[in-house]
Amino acid sequence: MSEQRDQREVGGLSRALTAVTRRMLGANRIGDDHPHLHHEHSSAIVDCGLYVDGRRQPGHWHYPEALAAARRREDAFVWLGLHEPEESEFADIASVFDLHELPVEDAIKAFQRPKIERYGDMVFAVLRTTRYVEHTELTEYSEVVETGSVMMFIGDHFVITVRHGAPIALSGVRHDLEDKPDLLARGPWAVAHGIYDRVVDSYVDCANAVELDIDALEESVFGRQGQGRIQRIYQLKRELVEFRRAVVPLQRPVESIVAGRMPEVPKEVRRYFRDVGDHLTRTVEQVQSFDELLNSILQARLAQVSVEQNNDMRKFAAWAGIAAVWTTVGGIEGMNFEFMPERNWRYAYPAMLLLCLAVTAVLYRFFRKSGWL
Repeated sequence: MSEQRDQREVGGLSRALTAVTRRMLGANRIGDDHPHLHHEHSSAIVDCGLYVDGRRQPGHWHYPEALAAARRREDAFVWLGLHEPEESEFADIASVFDLHELPVEDAIKAFQRPKIERYGDMVFAVLRTTRYVEHTELTEYSEVVETGSVMMFIGDHFVITVRHGAPIALSGVRHDLEDKPDLLARGPWAVAHGIYDRVVDSYVDCANAVELDIDALEESVFGRQGQGRIQRIYQLKRELVEFRRAVVPLQRPVESIVAGRMPEVPKEVRRYFRDVGDHLTRTVEQVQSFDELLNSILQARLAQVSVEQNNDMRKFAAWAGIAAVWTTVGGIEGMNFEFMPERNWRYAYPAMLLLCLAVTAVLYRFFRKSGWL
């Protein structure tokens, strides 16, 4: 009886383990049937799409399966979008796509300098994104330009975009490119062009908005009132420095693409980059002119402050000279010498007051005419 009871317990345990195993296998099959369930737990993955001949394939794709499918065709690639990934989240992605460790380290850290580098068959590109911060009035604490960064890993069958900050969302770029399958059929570099184009367009919009702030600041300094505060000028200059750090260094990477020093870029896509380079050059010239203009405004305001201080000192000196008349007369009369001619004169006090008033009137008119009052 005890042996039969032991056999029943062993059999029950075996059936329980089998049921657990079947549930686990069923869960795995569900994950395989619905690949998007894998990356729902990763907050870094924004979107993952498989594109064949410029058209997005239906369904939800997990990046290992999408990459494997893309490598089976010449006209296919994967676009994986990430937002502020952590090191643990990015480790598996780097392993699947065989990414070099140096750009992976840069991609985890935000706000790298704009650049483009080649690592074997892969290209790593960094862009700084900008957004103009709306404000009713420019103050010494106003944030004018908000910056972020977009980094791209570009390979033969994939493009990985890593976004830090909130100035630009790439969903709009993805939708625009998906409406242009002929361009998207050029491969991953068509995606790179779309991102470059959107980022540079944001530079143009931001530069135009900053120009309006500079015009308002210039009017406040050189207007009739002339009450522009130096702190406002300095704050806008600091924001312009941040904007310049994003725009100016991007010239060299774009020039290397346009000049053909990046053989990975197809000729058809390179033509589109020329337009991006023209817009970027115009924006760089704007930023440089803004910097020179702000320096001129700052120097002019400092000169105005110096003149205002001189005018104040003149006023103080003029009123001090007028007060010196009364002080001198009061000091002499207060000495109380015994032999003073006016002590026995009945009208000495009124005459002294009239003399002081007359001298005060003459000095006031003189200082007023000379511009000291």
